[in-house]
Amino acid sequence: MKTFTRPDLEIISLSTVMQALADPCRQQIVRALKEADDRGLACNEFDLEVSKATASHHFETLRNAGIIESRSEGVKCLSCLREKELNRRFPGLLGLVAAETQAI
Repeated sequence: MKTFTRPDLEIISLSTVMQALADPCRQQIVRALKEADDRGLACNEFDLEVSKATASHHFETLRNAGIIESRSEGVKCLSCLREKELNRRFPGLLGLVAAETQAI
């Protein structure tokens, strides 16, 4: 069973988070996780138009930036947004990412 690291958000810089959120595919992942509330989503529940390897890279980038956390549950890898922690560290940031969808 694969284990995932979870970086401490206190050591993550705003520029690291912004760089991770700069990619439209990663923004799509964050929006889907925000809509799912605290329920974890498996990789196959995202409607991403990228290869499996590219999707894995995007999830890894978001994990390394402290934006999401992942856990193994049986044969699935479930990801969820670290929304409460992110809102404490960077107030309003996730709201801006979600609002961008509504503006389009």
